[in-house]
Amino acid sequence: MNGADRLAEPLSRVLGARTAGGLAKLGLETVEDLLRHYPRRYGSPGERTDMSALAVGEHVTVMAEVRSTQVRSMRSRGGAMLEAIVTDGHDTLQLTFFAKRAGVLRMHESKLKPGSTGLFTGTVGDYRGRRQLTHPDYLIVGVDAADEAEAVLEASRPIPIYPAAAAVPTWRIGRSVRTVLDPLTEEDVPDPIPAAIRAERSLPTLLEALRAVHVPDAPSDWERGQDRLRFEEALVLQTALARRRAAREGLASTPRPPRDGGLVDALDASLPFTLTPAQETVGREIAASLAGATPMMRLLQGDVGAGKTVVALRAMLQVVDSGGQAALLAPTEVLAAQHLRSLEQLLGPLGHGGMLGGDARATRLTLLTGSQGSTVRRQALADAASGAAGIVVGTHALLSEGVQFADLGLVVVDEQHRFGVEQRDALRTRGDRPPHMLVMTATPIPRTVAMTVFGDLETSTLADRPPGRAETVTHIVPADNEAWLARTWQRVREEVDQGHRVYVVCPRIDADEPAVDGGAPPSDAADAGGDEPLVLEWEGDDAPSASVPLASVTETAAMLAARPEFAGIRIGRLHGRLPADAKEAAMAAFASGEAPVMVSTTVIEVGVDVPQATVMIVLDAERFGISQLHQLRGRVGRSTLAGLCLLVSRAEPGSVSRERLEALASTTDGFALAEKDLELRREGDVLGAAQSGGRHSLRLLRVVRDAALIEEARVVARDLVAADPLLETAPALASAISLWLGPEREDFLERG
Repeated sequence: MNGADRLAEPLSRVLGARTAGGLAKLGLETVEDLLRHYPRRYGSPGERTDMSALAVGEHVTVMAEVRSTQVRSMRSRGGAMLEAIVTDGHDTLQLTFFAKRAGVLRMHESKLKPGSTGLFTGTVGDYRGRRQLTHPDYLIVGVDAADEAEAVLEASRPIPIYPAAAAVPTWRIGRSVRTVLDPLTEEDVPDPIPAAIRAERSLPTLLEALRAVHVPDAPSDWERGQDRLRFEEALVLQTALARRRAAREGLASTPRPPRDGGLVDALDASLPFTLTPAQETVGREIAASLAGATPMMRLLQGDVGAGKTVVALRAMLQVVDSGGQAALLAPTEVLAAQHLRSLEQLLGPLGHGGMLGGDARATRLTLLTGSQGSTVRRQALADAASGAAGIVVGTHALLSEGVQFADLGLVVVDEQHRFGVEQRDALRTRGDRPPHMLVMTATPIPRTVAMTVFGDLETSTLADRPPGRAETVTHIVPADNEAWLARTWQRVREEVDQGHRVYVVCPRIDADEPAVDGGAPPSDAADAGGDEPLVLEWEGDDAPSASVPLASVTETAAMLAARPEFAGIRIGRLHGRLPADAKEAAMAAFASGEAPVMVSTTVIEVGVDVPQATVMIVLDAERFGISQLHQLRGRVGRSTLAGLCLLVSRAEPGSVSRERLEALASTTDGFALAEKDLELRREGDVLGAAQSGGRHSLRLLRVVRDAALIEEARVVARDLVAADPLLETAPALASAISLWLGPEREDFLERG
C-alpha cells in the first residue's frame, strides 16, 4: 500500500466499525481525515477549568483535580453510588455513578484518586442546588500508560484537546489518532510541500508536523508543527490560484475596446449626477481590461450605496458599443426586476432600441426569468439570440440550455456568493471564446480575505459614496422592553405619515417553520475561537432561548395590522415563496406608497432600491451576521432622506451576538465591519461560501493573523507554477489541491 492509499484508508478498517462510527459523526472517515482533525488547544496538568462558568443543561468537558471519592450503599433504592468531588481550586463539581453492587464501582474509585487530574465530560445537572455530572466519561492523566515511566512522561506533556462531540470525547479521539499515527512512516505520508521549499524554510516534514501537533513533548513542538501546517494550507491555496491564473492567461477572448461617441459617452452626458472619483478610476480599469484579448476576471466590490450599478452599466455599454452583448445575472427574480428598472431609469431613451422614442444609438434591454409567460419568454429568447437585446437581465433562467446569445461579450454576476460554480460556468463557457466576467459584491471584503479567497483576481474597489446620500443611524432595541418597542411602532407611523416607507424584516416566513432566506443563526455566533476558557463542546453559550419563538412574516404582519398605530395603513408581505407576479406586485405597492410598510424576509437584503424607504426594523437581529445586517441597513438612506435602522434583539450584553450588533450600531463603514466580522467569528473556513467542494478547508490558517505568511506562500506558489505549470515535479502538492479543494471549490477561488 502506497502513502496516498494509506492516508485514504477507511477508519472502519483501521479502528473497527464501532470507533469509526463515532468519528464519522464528526465527519472523519479516513486516516487523513483523522490526522487533519487538529487539537483546538492544549491543556496541562496544572490547568483547571473555571467551574463558575458551568451552566445547568450544558454539555461540557472540564479539566479538574479530584478532591475526594466515596462509595456508599443506597438504602432507599438499593444498589450503590460513587460520589467524587472535583475542583478548579475554588469551585467544585460532583461526579455521580450508580451501580447495582458496590464492587462494580471499584474500577472508578481506583482511578479517581484524590490529587489526580482528569478531563471529565457530561451534561451539567443540578441535585439539591449542587452542580453535578451523572455517569460522566473521563480520562485521568497518566493512569492508562503502559508503565510508570510512560505515565510520568504523559503527565508532563501538553494535553491535546480536540473538537469533540458528546458521543466522542476528546481523549477517545486522541487515542484513535495515536492508533493510526504511530505506525506511519515517511513513505506513508506524501508531503505537499516540496523538499527544496521545506529545506529553504527549515520546515519539518508533514509526518513530523503531525506528530508534533498530536503528540507534543513541549509547547514548542505543537507550535512548530502548526506553523508548518499553516504554511502548507497557504501554499495549497495560493498554488491553486496561481495555476488557474496561468491557465486563464492562456485563453483568448474577443477584445471589446471603448468607442468614441458611443453609448458610454451618451450615458455619461445624460446622467443627472457626476461620477465619483472612485467610479471614474474603476471605470478606466474595467475599460482597459475589456479592451484586452485575455478574458477579464474582475471583482468589483463596494459598500452599500457606492454606485456599483452605474459602473457595471458603463462596462456593459462598452461591450455593446463594440458589437457584443452583456448578461447581468441576479440571484432572485425580485433583484433581477429591480436591476431592469434601475437600468431603464439610467438609460432612458438609450435603452429603447428599435422602439418609438428611442435614441438612434440605443440598445434594447430584455428580462428573462423562469416564471415568465410563454409569449414574453419567447420574445426575450429571440431578442437574446438575434442580438437585438444588447443587455439581457435575468436569474438562473439565463443558464438554461435553450438560451442563446448572438455574441456574448460580458457576464456581470451580481452577489456572486448566491451562485454555484456550475451556474456561472454555464454562461462563461458560451460561444467559441469565453466572455469577460465582472463579479459584483456589496459585501465589503477585507484585503486579507480577498488575497486568500480571490488570490490574483483583479479587484476594483469603490470606497466612497455618491454625494448627497443621507447617513443612516442604527440603534439596538431590547426585545423585552415594551416601552421601546411601542415607541418603535409609533415611529413607523410617523414615517408613513411623512410619506416614507418602512421595512420590517423577520427570520421566518411562518411561525411553524425554521428560519429562511439566510435568517439562520450565523456561524460567527457559535465560536469566536482562540481565547475561550478551557471548556469544550459548550453548546449554545450565545444562542437565544429556544422557548422564545422567532418572528415570522405571517405573524408579524398580523400583529402590526392589529395595532392602533397602523390603523388605515396597508401592510405588504414579501418572501421567497411568493410567486413572481406576487413579489412584483408587493414591491410595486411598497414603492408607490400604496402599502408603505413591508414585512419581509431577507429577500430584500441586496439591491432593492426604494428611495423613499427611511426605516429598517430587523426583528430577532441576533440571528443575522454582520454583513447581512449591513446589507439590510443599506436598503434605507438611499436618497437625501435620513435613514434609521432599529435592531430588535434579545442578545445579552457581553455576548458575541450583542457585540456584533454594537459593532453595526457604531459605524456605517462596511470595510470596518468586515474586519470586525473576521475578529468575531472563527474564520478558519474562509471558503465557507464555496458551496460544495473538497473534503478539507482551512483549519489553522487565519487570514488576518497570517496575512504575511499568505503573502510569502503566494510568492513561492507563483515561482512554482511559472517553472512547472502542471506541477509534475510536485505531485503531492497537485494531489493536495485536488483533494483539499475539489474542482468546484478550486473554481470558487478564482471566481468568488
